[in-house]
Amino acid sequence: MAIMLRPFSAGTFLVLSAVSALGQTQPRAPSAQEMHSRVSLLSGGPMGESWLAGIEIVLDSGFKTYWRNPGDSGLPPRFDWGGSKNVAGVDVRWPAPSRHEDAAGVAHIYSSKVVLPVVVRAAEPGKPVELALSIEYGVCRDICIPAHAELGLALPGGASGRAAIEAALAKVPRAQPMGEQAELSVLSAKALMGDKPGLTVAVRAPSGAKPALFAEAPENWYVSTSQPDGENRFTVTVDEKPKDASGPVALLLTLVAGDRAVETQVTLDGGGQPR
Repeated sequence: MAIMLRPFSAGTFLVLSAVSALGQTQPRAPSAQEMHSRVSLLSGGPMGESWLAGIEIVLDSGFKTYWRNPGDSGLPPRFDWGGSKNVAGVDVRWPAPSRHEDAAGVAHIYSSKVVLPVVVRAAEPGKPVELALSIEYGVCRDICIPAHAELGLALPGGASGRAAIEAALAKVPRAQPMGEQAELSVLSAKALMGDKPGLTVAVRAPSGAKPALFAEAPENWYVSTSQPDGENRFTVTVDEKPKDASGPVALLLTLVAGDRAVETQVTLDGGGQPR
């Protein structure tokens, strides 16, 4: 099945207004119980000149939620920080997802629990920050249920969530150039032979690990990823692209093996072939 991809820079959200939302009369709680889930804002203390926070989603048994690119189906999380005070920028980091395949297709998911680390940049450093978050996310088992919560958190607010946030940060893919001589790496991307444009991706992974590859391209491009040639080779097919597409086009490949993950960027031309 084809996957509708979203820009890989969607994890970064700039907040231009420090004015609280109109009509908000009660302070927002840092946690809320939603349908088959609980969502919370965690405080992680200072991180250099910024503040470290986290969005924690705890799911009922058997339920899942989605990565920034949900796959064939599902609802990616959406964040609105517009009611925050003394906030110049919010950067949401994304731990690597898992690949889940069923009758609905391939989904990119988190199960049980996920913490999304958040790096907050204050408009006036040294002064307190008040986070106000409106969040929408999908909670799914057999069908997907949209969940919504309004959360708030004052920073500094201690560092009780620091350990959980740092553990999640360790699972965020790190940028790595193609061909890096590392235990986990994207080794090469060559033009795919056949009627459709795309690429064959060779990877290296630790012995005994079963790697997974996730591909993200610009909006309105449709790609699919398969693993036909064994554990260390993948096919990324461009199933559809804009008629007026022109290169260069950035394709982000996220390679995951166990708790380790790397991101490698590939450049495509307007026809969807690697450059």
